[in-house]
Amino acid sequence: MENIKICVYAICKNESKFIDRWLNSIKDADCICVLDTGSVDDSISKLQKANVIIKQKSFDNFRFDVARNESLKLVPEDIDVCICLDIDEVLMPGWRKAIEKVWDNKTTRLRYVYNWSLDNHDRPKVSFYSDKIHARHNYKWVNPVHEILSYQGENEYYKTTDELIINHYPDNTKSRSSYLPLLELSVKEDPNNDRNTHYLGREYMYYGKWEEAISMLKRHLTLPKAIWKDERCASMRFIARCYQALNNNKEAKEWLKKAILEAPYLRDPLVEIALLYYKEQNWQNVITYCEQAKRIPINYKTYINEVFSFDETIDDLLSLAYYNIGNKEKAILYATKALEINPDNERIKNNLEIIKNS
Repeated sequence: MENIKICVYAICKNESKFIDRWLNSIKDADCICVLDTGSVDDSISKLQKANVIIKQKSFDNFRFDVARNESLKLVPEDIDVCICLDIDEVLMPGWRKAIEKVWDNKTTRLRYVYNWSLDNHDRPKVSFYSDKIHARHNYKWVNPVHEILSYQGENEYYKTTDELIINHYPDNTKSRSSYLPLLELSVKEDPNNDRNTHYLGREYMYYGKWEEAISMLKRHLTLPKAIWKDERCASMRFIARCYQALNNNKEAKEWLKKAILEAPYLRDPLVEIALLYYKEQNWQNVITYCEQAKRIPINYKTYINEVFSFDETIDDLLSLAYYNIGNKEKAILYATKALEINPDNERIKNNLEIIKNS
């Protein structure tokens, strides 16, 4: 569909070091709108020089859905397509043509490839479909954090394209301390929200709150709407991680086996249990689960994906396991394969030399 009007909108707070890159990636947009929530660097002046529609607003009790909705209000009414693009994200070249190719009069939302994590060579490590491109009307953001778009109209029509790609380059120096209280608020507001319950359990895990994480993740598994097997599998894996942290490997293995049964088409629980057996130096089980994982060829595009499932980890584990049971030939084979995936890994390079010279 040609002659459509496209607007990119965002929220901003102290994003000066990313703004030039962000603006360059969206120069083909018809309109750019930004809600600044309290920058003290030169973010605002940079955006003003670029003729961005900008508004400043501070919040006593910040929540992402409210800020997103305020930023959406800045988008002109006659815009056809809205792209919610954080300032640490980059639209890859050709994005406008990709939208024009698939968008039609019935389309309300677009799925696209989102590279959430990339390696030092800009190769995707975690990639999945996201859907923050939408029609101007009948959408609102909901949830205090990990906010999502909620359609308010009668019929929502999705299109999907692999030709539009967004890369994510996060600022790892930024604190995520606000996430935990906002997730607790999310679950308090909607105790039956399976997605946020899963996220809260995961956040407790990140904070080392092992017992709270186990309790919340188990609760997630009991919710009526918790039916997506990938996410259920992830909750089981996270429960296992918490039990490992509590030095209860027996219970951890039970939960990982449950995770394998829950989603037998995913590598993630197989690799995770192999990693646990590696810590215990149970080399035969490392080999068993890694080889089982390698028989799964598809890396499904969901946010649940683990980096270790399709990087060099499996081949590295196999190399170490075969070396320790005395199979030098296979140890060399898998160390070589691991290096083909990640030629910058110095430890594996050194291991390969040690194996060859042993």
